[in-house]
Amino acid sequence: MSKELISMCSSRSVAVRLLFLALTLVGVGVEGTIGVNYGTLANNLPPPPRVAKFLKESTVINHVRLFDANPEFLRAFAHTGIAVTVTVPNDQIPGLTRPNIAQQWVEDYIRPHIPATNIVRVLVGNEVISTADRLLIVSLVPAMQTLQTALVAALDGRIQVSTPHSLGILSNSTPPSTGKFRQGYDTHVLKPLLSFLRDTNSPFMVNPYPFFDCSPDTLDYALFLPNAGVFDENTELFYTNMLDAQLDAVYSAMKLLGFDDLEIVIAETGWPSMGDPVQVGVDAETAAEYNGNLIRHVTSGVGTPLMPNRTFETYIFALFDEDLKPGPTCERYFGLFRPDLTPAYDIGILRPMVAAAAANIQHATCLLVITVSLLIINNHGENLFL
Repeated sequence: MSKELISMCSSRSVAVRLLFLALTLVGVGVEGTIGVNYGTLANNLPPPPRVAKFLKESTVINHVRLFDANPEFLRAFAHTGIAVTVTVPNDQIPGLTRPNIAQQWVEDYIRPHIPATNIVRVLVGNEVISTADRLLIVSLVPAMQTLQTALVAALDGRIQVSTPHSLGILSNSTPPSTGKFRQGYDTHVLKPLLSFLRDTNSPFMVNPYPFFDCSPDTLDYALFLPNAGVFDENTELFYTNMLDAQLDAVYSAMKLLGFDDLEIVIAETGWPSMGDPVQVGVDAETAAEYNGNLIRHVTSGVGTPLMPNRTFETYIFALFDEDLKPGPTCERYFGLFRPDLTPAYDIGILRPMVAAAAANIQHATCLLVITVSLLIINNHGENLFL
């Protein structure tokens, strides 16, 4: 039998293992803590109503982050119960510092969809500090404050306001106990921002990506696999995975400013299934390894060495591959699903019955391919026993 057929048939056992993972995830309550980033920089994606229906009926995902506030997408998630986070694009931030514009934004993009669509959070921009755009950065906190006021006036404050950050906001992150925000931004931007989040009971949101920080020597450390680990001599704590180290570096930076009581939400993290030859671990198997282990870890309740006994609300990047995204090859291949809504790889987020059906279809396909292959071989008068 050819190697291709053997590979296809052996994938059946993989599907069974993934079905077991799906059952496990439902058992630990993953539905309350795992979300997905729904990016749309592609020309081949299914219509939003089909996507919303798929997420509700076929997956355990019940949190979605959108990168804008497109009314078509907000209508698609109406009556699904899925918790939706919307985003104000960076270029709109300066305008939102004006109360009348913030009020109009709420009237145009939020109020028409409440309560049918379960909008739970508005993010003001994305990785704003990392843009180094002075106007955006100085406008960020005032825009958040003005938008919060407008939301409270219109909807009694039921919707949180926050903003996600890249780990570029840190000037130091190794070891984790020495985590510190970049000088200047720490007191002039991040301290007022953290104070706002505390006052409004909103989370501090970060985008940690072990993929971008790993090397061949630290790949297992990034993937939550057995490894030598990292010892922090300051705290005498031992780190077995890179994500914990990244989160604890952020926590340490927050603690320096007196805000270690705030919740941390993972707004983005993920792993590409394809990339450039010079990159490490850019294949579907490694992507499944990272995202599957990620889900188990953040929902386990173990927490991190500096933040034990907690779970983390986490949004995997991304729902789909995005073929129009600029940059290196990997940027276009972070998707969990293909445009036809079949999994690029499976990490147990399909509902058990759907996962079982997928396993049965895969098995039937395997048998069909073997049968057709044998018939072709027979018609050529060759030996059927390979």
